[in-house]
Amino acid sequence: MTSMTMKMTRDEPAVPHTSNTKRYENGTKSNLCSAPFLPLSTGDPTGFKPFWQSVGDQCKVTFDSCDYMSYLTDVGNVCWFLEKDLEDAIRQLHGTVGNAVTEDRYIVVGTGSTQLFQAALYALTSPGGPEPVNVVSAVPYYSAHAEGANFLRSGLYKWEGDAYTFDKEGPYIELVTMPNNPDGQVRDPVVNRYEGKLIHDLAYYWPQYTPITSQADYDLMLFTFSKSMGHAGSRIGWAVVKDREVAIKMTKYIELNSIGVSRESQHRAAVILGAVSDSSQSIGDNFFRYGKGMMAERWTKLKEVISHSKVFSLPKYIEEYCRFSCEDTEPHPAFAWLKSNDAAADIEDLEIFLRAYKIMARGGSLFGSNPKHVRVSMLGDEETFNLFLERLSSIQDTITDNENCI
Repeated sequence: MTSMTMKMTRDEPAVPHTSNTKRYENGTKSNLCSAPFLPLSTGDPTGFKPFWQSVGDQCKVTFDSCDYMSYLTDVGNVCWFLEKDLEDAIRQLHGTVGNAVTEDRYIVVGTGSTQLFQAALYALTSPGGPEPVNVVSAVPYYSAHAEGANFLRSGLYKWEGDAYTFDKEGPYIELVTMPNNPDGQVRDPVVNRYEGKLIHDLAYYWPQYTPITSQADYDLMLFTFSKSMGHAGSRIGWAVVKDREVAIKMTKYIELNSIGVSRESQHRAAVILGAVSDSSQSIGDNFFRYGKGMMAERWTKLKEVISHSKVFSLPKYIEEYCRFSCEDTEPHPAFAWLKSNDAAADIEDLEIFLRAYKIMARGGSLFGSNPKHVRVSMLGDEETFNLFLERLSSIQDTITDNENCI
């Protein structure tokens, strides 16, 4: 049996014994001593599993022992390890959904969009200059971008932080996550100087999360099989790249990093993306309807709990016309950007506070924001999500009981 150890994002114990936490913990009605921790700090998309179980054999993939033995796929392609059926499926899917331009663009496949992010940084900064290129993103930014930009301690680039406060001269790269992770808001570039280059992370620009208002048409766009379809374990991502030289450099990075991308995973992704794009099978319409319905229902339930709370609040979102579903719709982000209100002034760090209720969220400081914020995944299985709602409600009940006893 394989065991997994979850790395804490703080050095404090899982259930802290600070005076602020005790004030609320003492009044908790349910006993959480034997209850499981709720792993809501990562975006593991297991909530989509019931849909794919219902599909049955329609997307079944089998391999013979002699299949995919070579490194090589198409040596004439810029991305020589990209499976042709996956490239076709990617272009077809974006055409069906209408969320990105792929005509006259290069497709580069990677082991998830995380590898492609590193490849993009390399491609946009090599062969290098006298100083590393500054990498920025507007707060709250995706925490993995900050960590990833610093991880290799590259001489080509370095993390410089918040795009809103960036004022250095010279070349830079701005990361634009749209819709934004963690808060789900639609983002535009902030710095807007001629020396800059942009990477658009569009992992969540799909109909289950946000209205598709236009075809994204940027120089370098990142997508992922994990968040589009819910298949995180396959580790497939792709970049849609306008410039041939950038695509060549990204391919070279992946060649040196992993000598390509699993061909079996590519084939599985091609079958599933192709089925979703093929309206004759009705899988595509049903999948996005299922995904949007699941996300909308979860957001309705969460907002209901928050509406009775003096402790927490959520961002506001506006309806927009979705060109895919042909209706006005509100965003249903993959994460809830939860904030502790002024009424809960004793809560200085919301991530630590929630651990007392065995809720594992990702703290706001990791996103360059206030520790009174946390990012909570809305993508997990149904049981975990419902337990999360119960525990949020118990926190509100505890606050109310404490106030009534004063």
